[in-house]
Amino acid sequence: MDSALSDPHNGSAEAGGAANGTTRPPSTPEGIALAYGSLLLMALLPIFFGALRSVRCARGKNASDMPETITSRDAARFPIIASCTLLGLYLFFKVYFPNKSYTGSVLKTWKTQKSKKGKTAVIQNPTTRDNHRFPLEIFSQEYINLLLSMYFFVLGILALSHTISPFMNKFFPANFPNRQYQLLFTQGSGENKEGGRGSPAPGSGLTRPLCPEIINYEFDAKDLVCLGLSSIVGVWYLLRKHWIANNLFGLAFSLNGVELLHLNNVSTGCILLGGLFIYDVFWVFGTNVMVTVAKSFEAPIKLVFPQDLLEKGLEADNFAMLGLGDIVIPGIFIALLLRFDISLKKNTHTYFYTSFAAYIFGLGLTIFIMHIFKHAQPALLYLVPACIGFPVLVALAKGEVTEMFSYESSAEILPHTPRLTHFPTVSGSPASLADSMQQKLAGPRRRRPQNPSAIYEESNPKDAAAVTEGSKEGTEASASKGLEKKEK
Repeated sequence: MDSALSDPHNGSAEAGGAANGTTRPPSTPEGIALAYGSLLLMALLPIFFGALRSVRCARGKNASDMPETITSRDAARFPIIASCTLLGLYLFFKVYFPNKSYTGSVLKTWKTQKSKKGKTAVIQNPTTRDNHRFPLEIFSQEYINLLLSMYFFVLGILALSHTISPFMNKFFPANFPNRQYQLLFTQGSGENKEGGRGSPAPGSGLTRPLCPEIINYEFDAKDLVCLGLSSIVGVWYLLRKHWIANNLFGLAFSLNGVELLHLNNVSTGCILLGGLFIYDVFWVFGTNVMVTVAKSFEAPIKLVFPQDLLEKGLEADNFAMLGLGDIVIPGIFIALLLRFDISLKKNTHTYFYTSFAAYIFGLGLTIFIMHIFKHAQPALLYLVPACIGFPVLVALAKGEVTEMFSYESSAEILPHTPRLTHFPTVSGSPASLADSMQQKLAGPRRRRPQNPSAIYEESNPKDAAAVTEGSKEGTEASASKGLEKKEK
């Protein structure tokens, strides 16, 4: 995960100038201001709208849109997992894909000395007369980035379609034939697959299938239109790798992350932001790992904006970049504070606006320091203290610190959706298990009898036989009395 704000004018973030032996002309102050302002605006949009959509997601009744809740254990392990992933990508690009000029010269020599038996060639450097063992480049960097591009091509289309779907619904006419579809992929075959023998009957109220669902995606005709429009952007990104297509996918990823990733409480948010604070500072200031991966990794994991847009137009290539981690990580914490504001039921969004203003202050401070020192900055170094410190100070002033840290966001997720949390252990085949459950569910739905004796029978099962016999005798006596009256 790239989580650094980079300035292309410094050596650590330069992409291609030093390697090719050419230097780029310095950008104008207007171009720099336009680039930084655009990055700031693009970072604010997914946080604001993603936080609003996270409230609707938490209150939704559709189980397919259920958000992913991050617990304190997940938050503590996330920086470690992110560090291992980042280091693995760095070693992959650095070890197997060295400098292209050196690789080209070595490959020319290796082609004349390669052997059919081995996959490693011993190259003698004509300058130092040392022997260097050069690994065979089975997969080139272009092929790896092409594979990653295909992966993010699919993810980007789905994320962008989910992002624009609420906005596109306003443009569809009322008589649009909106048909419903469902893509269901389960494990098993024959009697063991879902919907076959042994599965819960439709309408029985059971939500747990007897076999696991791998894919269960519900969509309609409007979603297909959004997928078609998103596919056009995807093909544009795949063929041209244009920075506008990259930003469209990056904004979609950020908004979906803020909407669908939920922190369960403020303490978990502090653990996550604190761990990534250390992670970001170490990998940016301690090493050049993060900047190297950001330059080598051709995927929409960052927002970019050219500083030479005024000079070169849409074909500009001198980019300033902002990692998606600097948007999503503070964004899910800001969305948590918005849900906390709503839980207070005071019709004010004090903590949301405070944290949102703190994010603007922190990112602005990052841009200012980066511009002064001409070095890539870990944005979370400034965002984390601002996004946590400002709301805590407001809570101290209002005396709501206890309410803030005791708030549980996970309790509000799908409050009206019934869930089967306990499964009885019944021996027998799946068919017998389903039949027994159907009988139990059908019991309470029976029509309540009008006979008072039957009501007494349900409330006193011990005297069921006596009550039944008494009710029969009473019925016969009433029937005989009726016949006698008719005869008279």
